[in-house]
Amino acid sequence: MNSGDTAWVLISAALVFIMTPAVALFYGGMVRNKNVLSTIMQSIFILGMISVEFLLIGYTLAFGSDVNGLIGDLSKVGLENVGLNLLDGGTIPELAFVAFQCMFAALTPALITGAFAERMKFKGFALLMLLWAIFIYNPMAHWVWGGGFLAQLGALDFAGGLVIHILSGVSGLTICILLGKRRGYGKSAIVPHNIPMTVLGAAGLFVGWYGFNGGSALGANELAANAFVVTHAAAAAGLLGWVAVEWIRHGKPTVIGAVSGLVAGLVAITPAAGYVTVLPSIAIGLIGGVVCYFAVAVVKEKFGYDDSLDAFGVHGVGGMWGAIATGLWATTAVNPDGANGIFYGETNLFVAQIISIGVAVIFAVVGSTVLYKIVNAIVPLRADEDEEIAGLDLGEHGERGYNVGLFSGTPNFFGDDSAEGSAQLTLSGGLKS
Repeated sequence: MNSGDTAWVLISAALVFIMTPAVALFYGGMVRNKNVLSTIMQSIFILGMISVEFLLIGYTLAFGSDVNGLIGDLSKVGLENVGLNLLDGGTIPELAFVAFQCMFAALTPALITGAFAERMKFKGFALLMLLWAIFIYNPMAHWVWGGGFLAQLGALDFAGGLVIHILSGVSGLTICILLGKRRGYGKSAIVPHNIPMTVLGAAGLFVGWYGFNGGSALGANELAANAFVVTHAAAAAGLLGWVAVEWIRHGKPTVIGAVSGLVAGLVAITPAAGYVTVLPSIAIGLIGGVVCYFAVAVVKEKFGYDDSLDAFGVHGVGGMWGAIATGLWATTAVNPDGANGIFYGETNLFVAQIISIGVAVIFAVVGSTVLYKIVNAIVPLRADEDEEIAGLDLGEHGERGYNVGLFSGTPNFFGDDSAEGSAQLTLSGGLKS
């Protein structure tokens, strides 16, 4: 065991942990204030629920001994046989690796929630996300990181472009289409209620991402240093790319655009962070910011789907671009355990990346559709119209985020449905007094 490597992985796990409450703030600021607590609650609840699921069964399904390239066996249920042993081929205790991967597992479904924000009942949400983690996330993690068939194919995903971002973004898009649009979407303004909260969440994501990518080196070494620097470079370039296009098209740069570009750059570099040098990382981030901007500002408008907080536009599209870019710029000069991309004279990796993207997209669409249909047959997923008007904070949790304007008819509390919302104050049965 190497104490420095172990310390770095544990610190990185803590940094990745920060990202889930950061997502809660990032998403919470972008919804209307009548839904701020329900949006935050989704991420916070996932953190608890998926952590328990992963420690009990998720880890063994993802990282247990390979079964026909499809899933891990059950030899490590409840972390049985893990103990304080060293990770195979590594310099850290396997429990440190468990902690690190647990934070990844908890973060991924939290990203999905941005696609269906403001319109899903909490009971159905909890069941859907639990089943999604078990039957979609865990198998995909095994296919790519646990020795499954995509790893055998030669696909590279350093920190989660395929497993986390494409899977969550495409699943989010699928679920939001099945769930239907928010009431009033496209007819009245639905705008963020607290942009400073979103910026605070973006800052937490940025800090956490250093552990997200740097920790994936599983040691305090040259690879971690490379991942750290290219992560920062791509994030900065992504911010500039998004803001530049927005500024050119609309005449004004926005704060929401800046933080969205930042996250787009981070998503794009994630699969490539341990395989590319600094100059390509700037190109990856810059292009990622531009591509994700058009996915959000043009593609979503053209097709009319209600991806509330652009989970697909940023994570799904950004993850796809990052996986492709890995096939272009990866070099064994950075990571001898990787492969060379097209710009370094080889094509095998690029082909493997394209196949893996296709597998991730198909699996996310089919798997999410099946799980949605099953859960919706058991517990209705769509919030009632009255509940949606009043806000899910009241209807699902009996709480409100702000102690202002509750009985005064102030539009700020209820967003664009303030008059109707005032008539529905007693939905939760706990605010009559």
